[in-house]
Amino acid sequence: MKFLAKRNRIGFIFLLLSLLVVLPGAWSREIQPFRTAQPVWPQDRQTEMNLFVGFRAPLLIVYDDVQPEGSPVVIRLAASSLYRLFLNGEFIGHGPARGPHGYDRVDEWSVTGRVRPGVNYVAIEAAGYNVNSFYLLDQPAFLQAEIQFGDRIAASTGGMGAQFEAFLLDHRIQKVQRYSFQRPFVEAYRLTPQSDAWRVGGEASLQSLQCAAAPPKKLLPRGVSYPRFDLHPPVRRVSEGEMQTGLQPQQLWKDRSLVNIGPQLGGYPEDQLELVLSNELQTVASKTSTRIDQPYSWGESVSITRNAYSIFDFGLNLTGFLGAKVVCSEKTRLYLTFDEILSDEDVDWRRLGCVNAVLYELDQGEYDLEAFEPYTFRYMKAIVLEGACELKNLYLRDYVNPDSDAAHFASGDPRLNRLFEAGRQTFIQNAVDVFMDCPSRERAGWLCDSFFTARTAFDLSRDCRVEANFFENYLLPDKFAHLPEGMLPMCYPSDHYDGVFIPNWAMWFVVELEEYYQRSGDRAMIDALEPKVMRLLEYFKPFLNQDGLLEKLESWVFIEWSAANQFVQDVNYPSNMLYAAVLDAAGRLYDRRDLAEQAARIRDVIRRQSFDGEFFADNAVRKDGRLEVTRNRSEVCQYFAFFFGVADPQSHPDLWKKLCDDFGPQRKETKAHPEVHFANSFIGNVLRMEILSRSGRCQQILDESIAYLLYMADRTGTLWENDGAYASCNHGFASHVVHVLYRDVLGVRQIDPVQKIIRLRFTDLDLEWCQGRIPLPGGELSLEWRRDDQSISYRVQFPAGYRLEVENQSRRMLNRLF
Repeated sequence: MKFLAKRNRIGFIFLLLSLLVVLPGAWSREIQPFRTAQPVWPQDRQTEMNLFVGFRAPLLIVYDDVQPEGSPVVIRLAASSLYRLFLNGEFIGHGPARGPHGYDRVDEWSVTGRVRPGVNYVAIEAAGYNVNSFYLLDQPAFLQAEIQFGDRIAASTGGMGAQFEAFLLDHRIQKVQRYSFQRPFVEAYRLTPQSDAWRVGGEASLQSLQCAAAPPKKLLPRGVSYPRFDLHPPVRRVSEGEMQTGLQPQQLWKDRSLVNIGPQLGGYPEDQLELVLSNELQTVASKTSTRIDQPYSWGESVSITRNAYSIFDFGLNLTGFLGAKVVCSEKTRLYLTFDEILSDEDVDWRRLGCVNAVLYELDQGEYDLEAFEPYTFRYMKAIVLEGACELKNLYLRDYVNPDSDAAHFASGDPRLNRLFEAGRQTFIQNAVDVFMDCPSRERAGWLCDSFFTARTAFDLSRDCRVEANFFENYLLPDKFAHLPEGMLPMCYPSDHYDGVFIPNWAMWFVVELEEYYQRSGDRAMIDALEPKVMRLLEYFKPFLNQDGLLEKLESWVFIEWSAANQFVQDVNYPSNMLYAAVLDAAGRLYDRRDLAEQAARIRDVIRRQSFDGEFFADNAVRKDGRLEVTRNRSEVCQYFAFFFGVADPQSHPDLWKKLCDDFGPQRKETKAHPEVHFANSFIGNVLRMEILSRSGRCQQILDESIAYLLYMADRTGTLWENDGAYASCNHGFASHVVHVLYRDVLGVRQIDPVQKIIRLRFTDLDLEWCQGRIPLPGGELSLEWRRDDQSISYRVQFPAGYRLEVENQSRRMLNRLF
């Protein structure tokens, strides 16, 4: 704080609440919130895989004149890999927010209203995974924690006050397989009714561990809101039945995350595993099924006997921690399996290429079970393979972004309202601390996905905090191991020991960065990232051919999930369209006219080479030293051309007419232009909405949004990675429909928070009324309108200081109501 005070005297403090200090050519948001606590972990086990450790400290609350009743009680935590916090056995929180290599983010949990006079117990479960993943960093495990009561440090790890005891929580089975290629280990437990007694001061038979201090950590603020942890019980029981056991599949499904363990993918080799959940689950299957289809009531007891199951429906896709009270009349082996959809009226735990299962081996007695890791599902199947039990108070505990509740959208078409809520659900489950692709298979902070999710975040919360964290994570590391100089990870925080990257996703980073600046006005972040952006542009220079186009890009060249991904070599025109946009964005951000001129030349070359008079071709191949343009044509390539400024309705009117009239969701029935490969949800269909919006084709956007997305919303309550349910059914980018509905249906075309301008656009829609609220700093934008044959009457309210601009593209007269 001395440093901060000094900078304040000379006028360089800003964003004090985040303790953010920016100096010329440097970036620092480091904090020192711990007064005495040190990072610790069981001695000599900092890099051991899948170690589950419990830390417990007593907290004595005695109120007096110095610490009167109501004195603040705060628990500060930093950890790697993950932690779960309890007070007197009650769940408090889960974390931390993810940070970059070399840094850790700090959480501060206020428990002032939850402590009681006398002795309280603070218990922390900490997992040290120590494997690479797309989700969490592979770095030595530690916990740094302290409890502050008023002005006094009441307990800490390695500091003042009572000391946290450490216990080996070996009831979580250590040597198990990975959950997926992208995430660390599955959860399997061997429990007795006393296994969790340590959380409340009980003397369970746990091994006490000697801890050692770790090197000091560079600490960052959490930076984002704390998650919401609401409980959701199932809404209905679906079915029950008997299980067939002893099956012997001709060939076991063995995911790469099971069989490819080695230097490039961390984990325990299969021959060292104590349990292989995926193998055992393939030896059982549903034998009978009785439809129940009855509402589920909180407190309802469901009995499941040996080799039987029961399936529950939570109403929509949710993300969080699966929990239940379980009463075992005898020793029981219980699987909880789950998925986002029903497949043939059953739960397919491996549909997503993950091991969607948690195993509990339980002695006779009562248990309050809750998974440590967050999972995503609508349907849960409880299977008892040994013993018998009763399930009570089933629930999923939310693990979601809490900041979207103030946003509102409603219209005269209930289908649009369902789309908005599906978009909101998709967003909150994919934006806890970074913008994720999906909250299930990967939980990874993917570029490109983030471009679209960031727009939704701004609309729902008028807040760039998650995006600021996202960019800060990329900013702070000096370099990224296993990647070429200048290249950025395709998702982050992550470790890619196989060296795989997506060059296109690094380009999307720059395009999003420009939009982030427009949303936030955060010039400090832009300037701090300039060296990384320029190094990225240097990386691409050796791939420029004599025509100035990128040729033979390395690693995983990715356009979208469609046939377009088959046409990425040697010269891929969509990649070059994106590259031109990157150069333009960097030119505007950093006042580099030369980059804008290069972008213009690239677009000119693409027009000459790729456009065949009817469509843009996807690629050209090098044969005998000459570049030959192929006849490969994809729908998404056309959208890239219009989205990134290679074409527009004036320069290519015939192609534009075809795209508007012949393409879209109906083309799968009409089979128009069969030589052009279909686009997919990620990302062609989203880009289609963007180019239609630029031309004011809002009714078409309304109709096509329903056709493209409503069946997803109605089936899972969330929006999907693909246009079929064969992968993630909850993908962050798809929340972009929220942005589309606000912009093209409600009519809020743009909010410029930097210049404080609100731009409305009214068009002719087959919709009688619409209303919405969008949170803004200092208030909210509220807009409602209703149309009749002659006019559109609207009412708008917004915070002081904003300027309103209104554009009428309808045939009706506008009438503003006050």
